[in-house]
Amino acid sequence: MAKFKTEFETDREANQMRHVEVEIDFTSNALASILYRQGDTVVLACCTKEARLPGWFPRDSTKGWVHAEYSLLPGSTDSRFRRERRGAKGRTQEIERLIARSLRAAVDLEQLGPIALNIDCDILNADGGTRCASITAANLALRLAVRRLIASGQCLPIEHRPSDEERKSGWSAPELSEDEKMAHENKVIPHDLAAISVGLIDGDVYLDLDYVLDSNADVDMNVVKTSDGKYVELQGTGEESTFSGEELFALIAQADAGLDALFDVQAAILDGIN
Repeated sequence: MAKFKTEFETDREANQMRHVEVEIDFTSNALASILYRQGDTVVLACCTKEARLPGWFPRDSTKGWVHAEYSLLPGSTDSRFRRERRGAKGRTQEIERLIARSLRAAVDLEQLGPIALNIDCDILNADGGTRCASITAANLALRLAVRRLIASGQCLPIEHRPSDEERKSGWSAPELSEDEKMAHENKVIPHDLAAISVGLIDGDVYLDLDYVLDSNADVDMNVVKTSDGKYVELQGTGEESTFSGEELFALIAQADAGLDALFDVQAAILDGIN
């Protein structure tokens, strides 16, 4: 397998991902928080439960909602990134929408029930692939949050949810068995979600682009996928270049291999975590 070209100054193979490290519950106040490192890109993903559903939801809604926000912290880039104090703009807003719709594609909102969750993805250090790392980190935070909501009786299977009359008469949540909890978690989030970047440089396909690779790419692509093999989104762009159908399939194949590795990492991290 050929190494990266010498001008990129990296020891990674073209099909080798950056090293992934995860710390669970990095902060204590969020329902779930994930400090996610992919190479030198570092994301803090925190999932919180909102007090109520969005105002545009029907008052008697039986389904929930998942929202996401994304932010580059001022010290995350080589020159200070100015805070967007009047709301997300441009690139930030586009990434927020990508993260949120990707998460909702992987969640059964009816099984979640009338719960609103928000996942904040803050970039502590940016070295390429921040949107992809945010999606993978957000999935970990979301699954752990749902697991905890189920354990606390706040997220219940449809058949165990109380009617309005039961709520008013002192209803208390039933105690689910461990098997029932896991079965419900897998209904709320049937399949894990991950994202990875790939690119073409001088006709060669590279996996998991850091800043140097991304800035040299003729074509770059972000691939978002669920663990059952379904694609959520493909974002592919020729940077003053074009790409063929054959190159497109090569990019996707390289991304698929990286995503399979990320799904294995996610499963290993969350196995047995409460």
